[in-house]
Amino acid sequence: MRKITRVLGDRVAIVQLDDSARVSSLGSGSADFGTWSSTNAYDPGVSAQESEPSASQRREALKEVYAQTQRCVRCAELAATRKTVVFGAGNADAELMFVGEAPGASEDEQGVPFVGQAGKLLETLLGEIGMTRGEVFIANVLKCRPPPNRDPQPVEIDNCKGYLYRQVELIQPSVICTLGNFSTKLLREDPTGITRVHGQPEVLTLGRRAVRLYPIFHPAAALYTPRMLETLREDFARLPDLLALGAPEQVQWPQAPELDDIDLAEVRRDARDADARTADARGADATSAAGESEPDQMGLF
Repeated sequence: MRKITRVLGDRVAIVQLDDSARVSSLGSGSADFGTWSSTNAYDPGVSAQESEPSASQRREALKEVYAQTQRCVRCAELAATRKTVVFGAGNADAELMFVGEAPGASEDEQGVPFVGQAGKLLETLLGEIGMTRGEVFIANVLKCRPPPNRDPQPVEIDNCKGYLYRQVELIQPSVICTLGNFSTKLLREDPTGITRVHGQPEVLTLGRRAVRLYPIFHPAAALYTPRMLETLREDFARLPDLLALGAPEQVQWPQAPELDDIDLAEVRRDARDADARTADARGADATSAAGESEPDQMGLF
């Protein structure tokens, strides 16, 4: 996808970010937003400078992603039954990001992720490692609540995952904690369940961003199971050391040469020389092979 720039309408709802890059309120306004490729493929339309936007550019682009989610109707059932689109909340420059499954009833009402009992437990666990909710960013695989709190369907995950990947690229966390099965399987691109991989960090690339992925159990699963709660606490206790490692080394994406920098005459001359060398080589091979019997290639091709 090439870089595109467009102006939103005068009265489009966007997320307002204060100086600390915290998602603080909703409002209306107009802005000029740029976007870039969210795939791993080399994109000749994206320069090295564009692939490393400034913090202010990333925040502006995050507002555009928010606006896009608000008018999304890719999943007809979810668009028809949702009360709000739950984009995510927290520090837009967070080192630590949590990714859950989908909004529940309370989240759908308030437009904020993890506001129920699971959210309170998450805040408690963060406090135990010396962090607050305001320091992290929390999002979900789905931005809309599946009625009535059913599991996300594969087509819904596929429709919505692009928004999540863009959030990761723009927030640029060092560590992403996937909460439960759905987010873990999606971001790892592997069907292995959370029971087998929890507490095991790994480095992978999401879009154009290399992160330390750290799967843990969903707080909701630990609310009424003391043993699972203890496991969740143990996994949380490893987070400070993981964050101390910082972001993994980032992939240096190649920059396409400008057309003005290419000497087309030289390119054509090099191509003619290569063709001539190939023809000479073929002629020499044919001469040396004269008189030899042609090998029987029956059944080889």
